[in-house]
Amino acid sequence: MEIVNARLRQSTALYTLEIDNGYFTAISKQGTRVSATADQIDADGKLACAPFVEPHIHLDAALTAGEPNWNQSGTLFEGIERWGERKPLLNETDIRRRALQTIELLVQNGVQYIRTHADVSDPSLVGLRTLCALRDELAGKIEIQVVAFPQEGLLSFPGGLGLMEEALQIGADVVGGIPHFEYTRELGEASMKKVIGLAQEYDRLVDVHCDETDDPNSRFLEVLAAEALFNNMGAKVTASHTTAMGSYDNAYCSKLFRLLKKSGINFVSCPTESIHLQGRFDSYPKRRGLTRVKELNAAGINVCFGEDSIFDPWYSLGNGKLLRSLDFGLHICQMMGYADFSQALDFISDNSARTLNVDHRYGIAVGKPGSFILLDGEDDYSVIRRQGEVLLSVRNGDVIMQREPARVVTPEWITGADCP
Repeated sequence: MEIVNARLRQSTALYTLEIDNGYFTAISKQGTRVSATADQIDADGKLACAPFVEPHIHLDAALTAGEPNWNQSGTLFEGIERWGERKPLLNETDIRRRALQTIELLVQNGVQYIRTHADVSDPSLVGLRTLCALRDELAGKIEIQVVAFPQEGLLSFPGGLGLMEEALQIGADVVGGIPHFEYTRELGEASMKKVIGLAQEYDRLVDVHCDETDDPNSRFLEVLAAEALFNNMGAKVTASHTTAMGSYDNAYCSKLFRLLKKSGINFVSCPTESIHLQGRFDSYPKRRGLTRVKELNAAGINVCFGEDSIFDPWYSLGNGKLLRSLDFGLHICQMMGYADFSQALDFISDNSARTLNVDHRYGIAVGKPGSFILLDGEDDYSVIRRQGEVLLSVRNGDVIMQREPARVVTPEWITGADCP
């Protein structure tokens, strides 16, 4: 496969990309635009980017909003209650159908890597079993990591620890946790130590729903980061949400950031969901409900954006478009300078790949797997401003999705230069 007239991030030049046997074999700068032959793909000056990565979604709950009841308050905890009502209706056919529909949405929008959480506060573990089976079935087409997520607590839920171990034995890739939902602070702290211990025992990654609350006293992140540091596991550990950080005072955060940098852990923020769920107990002023993305990024700490939910008890919108989540995140976190825009695609590509621990085999470089997407824009800024569509998705040299650019008909009464 040969792609001509492609732009690469952080460059204004045009490039030719060559893929053979599923790997990039050559990336060469073109002097001028060339005419594509019949066996070449003409990128037409569009941006070739490493594939999008969805680092945080719940495929087992996707497309269940309103079944059997809607989340009327819009709170995280009512969402958990509504999901508790839906869980008895789960079966393999139901989960498989909805998960595949959601994966299709993601693939249509340039995603080639997915980390999904599966609720293991369910004695049948049907969600986890089904998603692990789908992961294996779709291997080679799309890469999926399955997190064993104890939605109702690892230590507070009856038999929760045993279910977690069973989930890991079944084949979950990642150990999850939810310390702020445990009954007591002591149980929350103990759960973090247990999560790290299990990850070491089973040689798995870690991804914790950590401090997903506005409560400034919810400080389990420091426990998770310290355990990751002491056990030299930082690169394998992810703290998702950490929305309480938006309520921490600056003096405490100054101390916390020192630990976070030393630990080397990763962060996932879910902008659309967090701004919807958090701040629900505020009148005014009302908190934004996100972690300190801008500050984490400036400190050199790895942070990325995910969708979290698509039409489920916690979030009744969502469409598989990570560019939408990125747009929200840049606005909410006040990352609206040109320097922010020029690197922004990192939040849904390179940073997410690092979070999933796949960065060693990710990216547009000779010797790496021949996987990329083509975006309707010339650089990060134009793609974000226009919310440019994903025009092409290539995985290991095979086209898995292709879309024709929209044809725009301009009224005759409009004159002047073309719109940028």
